[in-house]
Amino acid sequence: MGRIVVHCHGKASDRNLNAAIQGYLERLKAKVTLKEHSDKTSPEAYLAAIPAEAILLDEGGKMISSMELASRFRQWTLERDDIHLAIGPADGFPVTSEHDKISLSIMTLPHELATLVLIEQLYRAYEIDRGSSYHRP
Repeated sequence: MGRIVVHCHGKASDRNLNAAIQGYLERLKAKVTLKEHSDKTSPEAYLAAIPAEAILLDEGGKMISSMELASRFRQWTLERDDIHLAIGPADGFPVTSEHDKISLSIMTLPHELATLVLIEQLYRAYEIDRGSSYHRP
């Protein structure tokens, strides 16, 4: 059974954001892990450090709904291999990247906030899959 690995360029420096991220990760510990890469790494080196099949979180990526993410979440957790999602550095990923991309918003989000939004949406997907009342459409 595959896990979802979220890659982040640097650790959330705001302790409230970091606490919220850790709170959702605690609820998802059997399904999702966070891998923090040094924020001193260049965007090119960061991209080279994540798996080639990683899905990048990018404002120019495909917009998906919480329900579609829940469907993908279900598929990803049934996969044999891990699924990798990568949140870009502050200056974004190199434009030449061939990776698949999804978007959390058409607005630009600081990478720390994008991490929190992604982790919460993965938790929401988990709860939708479980059939709980957490998600109220």
